[in-house]
Amino acid sequence: MAKIYTRRGDSGETDLIGGTRVPKDDLRIAALGEVDELNAAIGLAMAVIEDRDITAALHRVQNDLFTVGADLSVAPGKELKLPKVTEGHVKALERDIEKLSPGAASEFVLPGGSMQVACLQLARAIARRAERAAVALSRHQELSKHVLEYLNRVSTLLYVLALNVKKSTGLTEEHPKYDSQERK
Repeated sequence: MAKIYTRRGDSGETDLIGGTRVPKDDLRIAALGEVDELNAAIGLAMAVIEDRDITAALHRVQNDLFTVGADLSVAPGKELKLPKVTEGHVKALERDIEKLSPGAASEFVLPGGSMQVACLQLARAIARRAERAAVALSRHQELSKHVLEYLNRVSTLLYVLALNVKKSTGLTEEHPKYDSQERK
């Protein structure tokens, strides 16, 4: 059986597509890692959600995140024939947001209420972190604007899906209480 490990990363470096070696804490690798974690969190959410429209939307996002990863994994200055995030990816997310939104939210909502909602809210928080990592990368290296737009829309989609699940399962939205009195 072929070994799955190469030992090439043992010194703290890894390869970008295009042959460039970078440290594993490089901004590009950090963004890739956040996108990978987001994909795993979406998989967790899908494991507990039974609504077919929601799982179909999440499945599309999981596939698209591999395109985001491909876009992020190319070494700067290299032009390779790999999938790229396009305006079409962003527009598809916007259609899912509009289709699956239970309506406008006017207040912050506490994340939780059920395992389904908590998983979606966790994925949303990870999506926001992935977006921040991509923004940090874009300040130092050229990055497709569609990658940034896509990651921004993913967090919005996950938020509206959490609200959708809350509403469709009869859970009431709980809003934060801003208690100005000192707690004892």
